[in-house]
Amino acid sequence: MPFLITTSEELRAAGIDRLDAIIVSGDAYVDHPSFGAAMIGRALEAAGFSVGIIPQPDWRSAGNFRRLGRPRLFFGVTAGNVDSMLAHYTVARRLRRDDAYSPGGRAGLRPNRAAIVYASRIREAWPGVPVVLGGIEASLRRLAHYDFWQDAVRRSILLDAKADVLVYGMGEVQIVEIARRLAAGEAVASISDIRGTVVGRPAGALPAGAAEAPSFEECAADPVRFCDAFRMAWEEQDARGGRAVAQRHGDRLVVQNPPAEPLSTKELDALYDLPFERRWHPMYDAAGGVPALETVRFSITSHRGCYGDCSFCALAFHQGRVIQSRSTASILREIAQLARLPQWRGVISDIGGPTANMYMTGCRAGEARRCRRRCLGQAGGSPRPCPNLDADAGPMLSMLEAARCAPGVRKVFIGSGVRFDLCLADASDGYLRELCRHHVSGRLKVAPEHVSEKVLRLMGKPGPEAFEEFRRRFERINAELGKRQSLVCYFMSSHPGCTQEEMRELANYIRRTGLAAEQVQDFYPCPMTPASCMYHTGMHPLTGESVVVARSDRDKQAQRRVLNTPGREPARNTAGARSRPPRPAHRRGS
Repeated sequence: MPFLITTSEELRAAGIDRLDAIIVSGDAYVDHPSFGAAMIGRALEAAGFSVGIIPQPDWRSAGNFRRLGRPRLFFGVTAGNVDSMLAHYTVARRLRRDDAYSPGGRAGLRPNRAAIVYASRIREAWPGVPVVLGGIEASLRRLAHYDFWQDAVRRSILLDAKADVLVYGMGEVQIVEIARRLAAGEAVASISDIRGTVVGRPAGALPAGAAEAPSFEECAADPVRFCDAFRMAWEEQDARGGRAVAQRHGDRLVVQNPPAEPLSTKELDALYDLPFERRWHPMYDAAGGVPALETVRFSITSHRGCYGDCSFCALAFHQGRVIQSRSTASILREIAQLARLPQWRGVISDIGGPTANMYMTGCRAGEARRCRRRCLGQAGGSPRPCPNLDADAGPMLSMLEAARCAPGVRKVFIGSGVRFDLCLADASDGYLRELCRHHVSGRLKVAPEHVSEKVLRLMGKPGPEAFEEFRRRFERINAELGKRQSLVCYFMSSHPGCTQEEMRELANYIRRTGLAAEQVQDFYPCPMTPASCMYHTGMHPLTGESVVVARSDRDKQAQRRVLNTPGREPARNTAGARSRPPRPAHRRGS
């Protein structure tokens, strides 16, 4: 059976009486490494477990959750590659007309708060079967968090879904360990110590060495305590020394175990070598397929993680700050697989990750010790990377050269955004020159986000002169190469700290430089980010300073009017605070 099992007929054809695990997903089933449910399913399959998937079940009754029978070990639940609320609504709370992760782009095939709804139906259909939550929706709601849609602090989704275990982060290692321990006869209630998971305990069962955060009740009542809880969770989000974080919710204790260990290159290679079909399930052919696949069909994930620490982005809270990179050999094997696809035309649309130019970079001091310093800092607005940051572009340039020399390859583009302050750290401009020479499709994506020094500081971004220097270098290098290439610049309105005065500053800059105003997008308070905390409390959780916030639709519209543009909504992807068109390869939640 080339695809994971989706129907009872496929189950009988495979000769399997009972599946070990069943994954319920809010996305259509696309068997591609960019889609979390497929990656988790293939990882379990490679570990020797039989796996089925129920994609986008009808949640109005429990019947659709019974179609593959009762699993021997557990149900895995994910809302999909996107947060289900953001999949349905714009930041202005208007209903979206389409959903790129559904067949034919059809909207409305998943419920609001899908992870909670699916878990509830599973409990109704199969009482007593362990339920394991995962994916971006669960990962970013694992502790008490601010919910933009309800404009209130909500408790951990683990309790609202009545799940047994929540897997946060990318999840492959955790889910296989859970399956192995359940298969060995261990009760799910005793599986409480796996890194990268969240579990519930009685209120008096505080784990030894855990940091106890302010309770849900305190966070809901007091913005200062909410900031205290966020800061504790933020500081302990460290795979090399972070402690467990415990938070009381009434008579229950929600315990977030330390983050999972970063994957080695060998482990990451093994995941991307799994036998994916690299297409949507044939059941969607009549609907025209699943649009989200088209953005990543010929793209390659080279690494995971991001140490940028932008205030509005949850990548550090989900994928982690440690860069985990694949080998060049693994990437070349994937290119060989792409070359066998009937749609292949010799063009790789992207080789990258959350930030394209972080491949094979990291800490010179060794990541075995704990460090609370930012890898990319700023002083007076100028980017000043930590002296221990090894940002050598050599391995990345070698990998890109090997990729573009691979058989059948005509062109390799970088479709992911690049971190321009990392480019500036290379005095020789070697990476930027090679990028402009070989890997820009005419337009290069960068995200200066704003030009106000105050707003950029709150965003955790380098000052405006850094982008200006990058822009000058980009234009000079392209002139020397005889190329006419431009920058696609993402800017943001309504970020905490931004008023109409700062928007006028941005508008003047855009008019002066001729950059496209339609690239300005509205801020979305993504759960468990510093910017979301600022939005809710009016204070910076890491410094305590007061922050002005544009909270009303009227204030947000006024900021957009300064730019004389209707604004653009974020795409349906919540690993970043406002994301671009769907790129699940780099922002997916397994």
